[in-house]
Amino acid sequence: MRVEVHADRCIGSGVCALVAPDVFDQRDDDGVVVLLAEHPADEHHESAYEAATRCPAAVIDIHEAG
Repeated sequence: MRVEVHADRCIGSGVCALVAPDVFDQRDDDGVVVLLAEHPADEHHESAYEAATRCPAAVIDIHEAG
């Protein structure tokens, strides 16, 4: 799995950091998403998918390994 974020479209809702804190964080100054793990460990895949699904701005893309 590879996670990609489009921070330029992020609205700073924080859902990603709440749902998957090992994969996402937020910048202190404006709340924009920070990707902590581009290739998260297997145990974090489910929470990364949930964060992508729940993101109100749809800025998280999940790519499966080919």
